Amino acid sequence: MAEETKPSEAKKAKPPAIEKKPFTEFMEEHFLPGLKDAFPGVGVEDMKLSFVKEKLPIANISNEECWQVKGNWDGGKRQFNLYFPDESITGQKGFSYSTNGSQPSTLESFMIDERRITLDLMVMYTIQRLNSQKWLTRN
Repeated sequence: MAEETKPSEAKKAKPPAIEKKPFTEFMEEHFLPGLKDAFPGVGVEDMKLSFVKEKLPIANISNEECWQVKGNWDGGKRQFNLYFPDESITGQKGFSYSTNGSQPSTLESFMIDERRITLDLMVMYTIQRLNSQKWLTRN
């Protein structure tokens, strides 16, 4: 009887990291749902998030459109924006916030020192940045 040879087990190819997906797909399918899921854990139940491409709402800043994650809660009294002018999670990112429906007055850098950007880090840094405003938990 001839000895049966087993085909060598092919190594299972790892699926590509979700962060390697096209920018808009990653943002819509992973980042927004992940961020929305994180807010109840910090006491925010009425977060409204959107992902839009529009002009920056800050006076004296370029009128070019860029992708933004916009969030508001507390009946619209608190708002934040994350900006992605390079249409990439690894490119430049900015942050602004405002209260009571006013326009943000400054644009701050966001996640500038991270070498590797992951979904979990993006969610954590967003929550951390909002918490630094003392908007989420008592400090």
